[in-house]
Amino acid sequence: MAERQRDPVERNSDRSADLYEIADWEVRSVFDRVVYFLYYAGQWALRGLVILLAVAILAVQIAFGGLGALGAQPLFGVLAAMSAIPALVLAGYIYYADVTTQEPLTLLVGTFMLGVLFAGFAAILNTVLRGPVQTIGSVGGLLPFLGQLAFFFIIVGPVEESVKLLAVRLYAFRDDRFDAVIDGAVYGAMAGLGFATIENALYIVQNTEMVTGTFQAINEGSGIAAVRALAGPGHVIYSAFAGYYLGLAKFNPDNAGPIVLKGLLIAAVIHAGYNSLSGIAIGVLSAVYGVNQFVAFIAFVVVYDGIFILLLLRKVDAYRQAYKQAQRSDEPQSEPGVPDFES
Repeated sequence: MAERQRDPVERNSDRSADLYEIADWEVRSVFDRVVYFLYYAGQWALRGLVILLAVAILAVQIAFGGLGALGAQPLFGVLAAMSAIPALVLAGYIYYADVTTQEPLTLLVGTFMLGVLFAGFAAILNTVLRGPVQTIGSVGGLLPFLGQLAFFFIIVGPVEESVKLLAVRLYAFRDDRFDAVIDGAVYGAMAGLGFATIENALYIVQNTEMVTGTFQAINEGSGIAAVRALAGPGHVIYSAFAGYYLGLAKFNPDNAGPIVLKGLLIAAVIHAGYNSLSGIAIGVLSAVYGVNQFVAFIAFVVVYDGIFILLLLRKVDAYRQAYKQAQRSDEPQSEPGVPDFES
């Protein structure tokens, strides 16, 4: 890390000189303490305001957006929970792959809950911006497919990956127990799991709200849950990539901005690519080769997500190997020809 840039006065003076408010600063006076308190209290208040806004959005979704059906119809809640199992397994594996200190449950659960809450921000932005972006992207409506691509790559990918990264940045990132680059992938995966869980619940409720009868609800809801179970792990993959680079940025503060942006762009492009290609792949496989649409969807998910799971695990494994090598390098070495009695 580069040395902190210093003023010429500080750089050239001897250490005995008092440079308070000349070329250096620290908390000394009562006014300094007040300013210091106001600054950090303002930061906490802003973070609290963001969380309260997210809670308010979730409350509206429960009251008016269909999520209230989870309480009225427990079946939907069970299906939503079951649909999140594949994403949970993937997030659990990334957690297991962390060779550094074990991440505390409070940070894991907190990040998961923020991933759930902040999904509301993405839902609002996607809804508000969908029409204008699709219209501009389709050149006045002449090429609807281009408008859909623009929506996925300009709005959905960046917005959803940004809110999931915010879930990590707002809480776990600030904790001293976030003490390794790979921790970013772990917490990113947890944010993705939270996002996928609430998104699955919304899809299940919204696609079954007009269904009457328990057996019909089970039939329709199970189908939607199966589709969402396959889609959910993608959110873990995308945000684990972004989270890894957020962790890299924490320990490389001089280049933190570009590093975070790189991770965010990687996650957004993978996410938008999934949204853009899934429909094309299913259409081609079903229309040209006569493959059942659900089977075609499974095939696409296995291939597409499989590629990026391998790339993600390769990155995690590279960190594991580097960590183990660093641990071996830190071990005391015996002198040649001298027995190592401690071993």
